[in-house]
Amino acid sequence: MRIGLFSDTYLPEINGVASSVHILREQLIKNGHTVYVITTKPEGGVDDEDPYVIRLSGIELKKLYGYVLTSPIHISAYNRIKECNLDLVHAHTEFSVGIFARIVAKLQGLPLVSTYHTTYEDYTHYVNIIHSDAIDKIAKRAVASLSRLYGDSSTEMIAPSQKTKDMLIRYGITKSIYVVPTGLDLDRFNPKNTSKDIAKRIRSDFNVKDDEVLVTFVGRIAQEKSIDFVIDGFSYVKKMGLPCKLLIVGSGPDVEILQEQAKKLGLEDTVLFAGKKPAKDIPSFYHASDCFVSASITETQGMTYVEALASGLPLFARPDDVLEELVVEGETGFYFKTPEELALKIKEYMDLSDEAKKQMAVRALTKAKPYDSQEFYRKIMHVYESAIANYSNMYVIEQIKPKNDFIQIYLDSPNSESIKILVSLERYFNCGYRKGFKLTHEEIASLQKEEEGVKAYQSCMRKITVKDRTRKEIYDWLTQNTKCEIYVINKIVEKLEEHGFINDLKYTKNAVYTMKLTLTGENKIVRTLKKKGIPVDMIEEVMSENDDSELSNACKWAEKIKPTIKEKSVKMKKKILREKLMIQGFNESVISDVMSSISFSEDERQEIDNLRKVAAKAKKRYERKYSGFKLRNTVYRYCATMGFEMEDIYVILDEMEWKDE
Repeated sequence: MRIGLFSDTYLPEINGVASSVHILREQLIKNGHTVYVITTKPEGGVDDEDPYVIRLSGIELKKLYGYVLTSPIHISAYNRIKECNLDLVHAHTEFSVGIFARIVAKLQGLPLVSTYHTTYEDYTHYVNIIHSDAIDKIAKRAVASLSRLYGDSSTEMIAPSQKTKDMLIRYGITKSIYVVPTGLDLDRFNPKNTSKDIAKRIRSDFNVKDDEVLVTFVGRIAQEKSIDFVIDGFSYVKKMGLPCKLLIVGSGPDVEILQEQAKKLGLEDTVLFAGKKPAKDIPSFYHASDCFVSASITETQGMTYVEALASGLPLFARPDDVLEELVVEGETGFYFKTPEELALKIKEYMDLSDEAKKQMAVRALTKAKPYDSQEFYRKIMHVYESAIANYSNMYVIEQIKPKNDFIQIYLDSPNSESIKILVSLERYFNCGYRKGFKLTHEEIASLQKEEEGVKAYQSCMRKITVKDRTRKEIYDWLTQNTKCEIYVINKIVEKLEEHGFINDLKYTKNAVYTMKLTLTGENKIVRTLKKKGIPVDMIEEVMSENDDSELSNACKWAEKIKPTIKEKSVKMKKKILREKLMIQGFNESVISDVMSSISFSEDERQEIDNLRKVAAKAKKRYERKYSGFKLRNTVYRYCATMGFEMEDIYVILDEMEWKDE
């Protein structure tokens, strides 16, 4: 198989990603594969030119020591890679070279495998130079979105640990993720391969005596590695008078900061800086040490921990999910949560007998065995074979048609099955769909699931076109009439709001204006809009901006309604009018003011005539059922319920003719 490994960093740089790519390359070559590494060119260049390593020019990021930022587009490199006739692209980074890897895979029609080496959300401090919580949150959301986009564009995806897999799932990546810990050439780190003379020379170079315990850190010297935490711990080591020194091997943007910290703490003779060392010499530094320490909690796998175990060193580490299988308290190492606790744990180790220390070294070597590079190779090949098989069975886009604000794509599968899927413009442009583009079965399933949301969005647009809707109305309709999941519904509503199709404030202003024109009282306006999900404070704010007088509207409504209340007593008319004002949404205070301002003098003059009409109608209504005294009493009660005065009722009843008296 001909494989292209794409990485932002590679040897001679010393870091976990560079080591992982190199180990993978060595194992692939060892098993008969042709491997090309596409990576960046270090600022200082390289001593020997490897024809199978294609280096891209770029700018070294001083704050990310060892990493070079390069353009994602390289025409000459692309043409050279095309001549390599690759069978598969394996990206070990998401940015710069990683984007280039995706371009190569898409344009050359190759399966793409991605390994997610770095927890980028732990590195947002490099862009958040003002230490703003808001910027940090935005950066972390951007990391999640980009990770999801890159994950979805891969044929297969690899995480070096369960911790990383869980993080990717939390980001929303839905495709299968293989957990493949990076392997290690265990023999290279075997203590037997370093002579005692070399180990002694290293200790001598840093003035470490035979009776002193040497605790070593190996890695990039940067903020996320929390080396300052370890140095603080060694201030307690010194106070306790322990014969112990810390050796820091590596380089990076924080070297001078940490050196200054050690100086302020008076640890110049206790905390030693070895600087950057060639990769071939790193095992010897492990073998010259007694223990390994790291306070980092940002590792996706922790390769230096595995290297230390393979070198027979016990580990000192802060608790982290990724280390659960590596650090067993008191057997392969010790956990610490504070700098002071680190010092106490070092003392606990130093107090062990020589035999106990030897047993700990044996257990460390045993713990490293599952990380053998041959096992790593076997698992990687399984992923490669799966990627090639899945890629050959992918759906191919045969036709693309714009449809309103969406895109209809038509696809054919290897077995000639044809399907069509409606996708959003955002998805279309972000994924770069075009004729001949290939999609996996997982991507098809994901798009079909998204299509439910696309169609639901279209339905919402049709409803909004006919009539304005509030956020709650749309949300309720989507939950009751579609099968979309809640997060999809939320995205639809957010998109409608983003484009101004839903605007609760605008809706409230229009509704208040319209209801005021129809002489609706404020209480009814609040009740109506609350049912539509509008917050009370928004309603009150809008109504406070409206100049229309509540009392004026109430008076107009009363004058409009009063003539429709016919053949009622003045008392009953007032009662009915008050009720109608209440129903219309006016408050008690306004109603009282209205009732006191309206004249009922004409109604009072017509009171007897109205009573005469009411009594006559009542008599006609009830005389089929009653007669005589019983009929008279029934008419009396009816008139009384209409609010007429008792004396007036008796006068009218005496005027009327009654049978059977």
